[in-house]
Amino acid sequence: MSSRKSIIPLFLILLIFYTTNSESIAQENNDVRQIIENAGCGEKFNNAASVIIFDSTIVDVQESGLSYVHNHRLVKILNTKGAVANNLLIFGYEPLSADISIKLAKIYRADGTEDVVPAEKVYDYPAPARMIYWGARSKAVEIGRLEPGDAVEIITFRKGFTYALLMDNEEDKFIPPMKGHFYDIVNFWTGTPILSKVYKIYVPENKPLQYEIYNGEVSSYIHFNAVNDKDITVRINPHKIEKEPAKIAGREDEINRSGKTEYCWYKNDIMPFRGEPNMLAASDVATKLLVSTSRDWYQKAVWFHGVNEDYGSFEVTPEVQAKTDELLSGVSDEMEKIQILTHWCADEIRYSGISMGEGEGYTLHKGEMTFADRCGVCKDKAGMLITMLRAAGFESYAAMTMAGSRIDKIPADQFNHSVTVAKLKNGDWILLDPTWVPGVRELWSSAEQQQQFLMGIPGGADIMTTPVSPAENHYLKINAETELLKNGTLKGKLIFTAEGQTDSRVRRAFSRSWKSNWNEGAARIMKSVSPVATVDDFEFGDPSDYSDPVKIEISFTIPDYSKNFAGEERFIPITALDPLKESINTEFLMDTSLTERKYGFRIGCSKLVEIDENIKIADGKVEFIPDFTDIETKPASFKAKYTVKGKKINLKSTLRFEKRLYESADWPGFRSVIAERQKLSDTPIIIKK
Repeated sequence: MSSRKSIIPLFLILLIFYTTNSESIAQENNDVRQIIENAGCGEKFNNAASVIIFDSTIVDVQESGLSYVHNHRLVKILNTKGAVANNLLIFGYEPLSADISIKLAKIYRADGTEDVVPAEKVYDYPAPARMIYWGARSKAVEIGRLEPGDAVEIITFRKGFTYALLMDNEEDKFIPPMKGHFYDIVNFWTGTPILSKVYKIYVPENKPLQYEIYNGEVSSYIHFNAVNDKDITVRINPHKIEKEPAKIAGREDEINRSGKTEYCWYKNDIMPFRGEPNMLAASDVATKLLVSTSRDWYQKAVWFHGVNEDYGSFEVTPEVQAKTDELLSGVSDEMEKIQILTHWCADEIRYSGISMGEGEGYTLHKGEMTFADRCGVCKDKAGMLITMLRAAGFESYAAMTMAGSRIDKIPADQFNHSVTVAKLKNGDWILLDPTWVPGVRELWSSAEQQQQFLMGIPGGADIMTTPVSPAENHYLKINAETELLKNGTLKGKLIFTAEGQTDSRVRRAFSRSWKSNWNEGAARIMKSVSPVATVDDFEFGDPSDYSDPVKIEISFTIPDYSKNFAGEERFIPITALDPLKESINTEFLMDTSLTERKYGFRIGCSKLVEIDENIKIADGKVEFIPDFTDIETKPASFKAKYTVKGKKINLKSTLRFEKRLYESADWPGFRSVIAERQKLSDTPIIIKK
């Protein structure tokens, strides 16, 4: 394999989709020219930068599960933005598990000329990396200057899969982790208009393929004995070309279809997907196809358990045993042991992925390696915790999950994160995540609630979903004692107390900076209220002490806090402004101008925000206090009330967000809560001098 050279050979001498007959070549060029012309211009596509005329993929699956993927794409440039976006095409791959070849890169100029990109304009280089250094590479095709009306045709060939596992020889490394199985996730949504998209698979007939279309419609067919269907074409091209885009590439003639079943999905006129602010992941709401030869998630779970046990990922070495014993010396409580080990792995194993070479990918690094390197990615931090838990006598295994989006029923590879599960004495399983809980009191991040996961335990398991974490588990309490002086200066003390995921947001604002900078952090909190605010005193405990919820105390002075209008002083209580909303309570910043939602939406975590402020007025009489409507809905609730006794004002407010993920039907209630809460920040108290 020639993946390490900076410039690689490009097979462009014989163009695959041309015949050696010059008349046939001319006819093929005319076909391509015709569909480029028929594609239209930018106005037809709402001034899009480019349009994908066709995107055709053919996958040839072998008995071993190894797949050969042929892709043929034709893109028309509609404006200068599209020209810039397509002047360099980049294709990523991971040499331990995949290889990619550029078979054709050709430019059809608007002036009628044509250029084939030469071999020296194709580059193979190490992909830029940050935090994860697994040796990923990229192949780049330097298309060069383009003009509106030009079109770029690209044919690629790829073999292998996305992740790497154990391997025996050069060819075996391209076989997928679950040997003999094939799975894929195909998006039928796009940011660029697509006139025609085809995805076709040839699978050995002894490998039944299950599939499902989510969030939309895609046409499909299944043909048995595919070798006998060689003359069957599906006329899906909107330009009435007698050959579907895949046939123009000529790839099906290269595939041995004997004994294989042909699956095909196709869709025309795919317009760009338009999302909404704070919506669920696009893959949860936009049209996609999932395919898999795996029977169910149990089969995947059994494999995941076996491959790590066989590799010895969790073998306890004397060094690991000694460290575990040291950490747990004198500790007898079951949950305290789990807490100590989880936080040690979270805080002491730095997130930095270095490749272990053969086996990188699904295989968890051995505990011995992670313990020595003191670094790893999520799977390695999880593996380190499993190893230490076993050293402490617990039954513990790895689990897979998908941070940020949903895992669906079809057992395709829908995972991007690895965590730990441990069994308690009462038989219950507990989820632990040493990747997401550095500096967090939780052992499992509730920012992952309502998230699917798969446990790699003996005998397997089905996909499960983490439950909603009650809002009370993630409170933020803001208490204040303040005084409005005669000259309009506001003096007082703010006390912030937080728990759960809210604790983590507050704690990390300080724990991830030098202690000498903590005063600056307190100053930033107060500057969010007023640029002339000063911090008179600041108290914050040890952020590495997880025994109690985080607590911050800030004494402050804000000159000219109240504003004078014709003898009236107007001001908004400092807790009503919520100094932490820019960094912690970002839900307050959601756009409520959107009256309806098409898609579900999300916030960081379920949450309870309680405000209690006592305000002393040095001069004048309270003329006006705002009144608020209590709102109680299933997704969220809000209530606030001012109480006046002479020159003393008390503000109490409660805001609840009941979960992390919401359906579109939840938006009206959620929106009304945010809007009413915003009134608290916008409506001043009036003092008559």
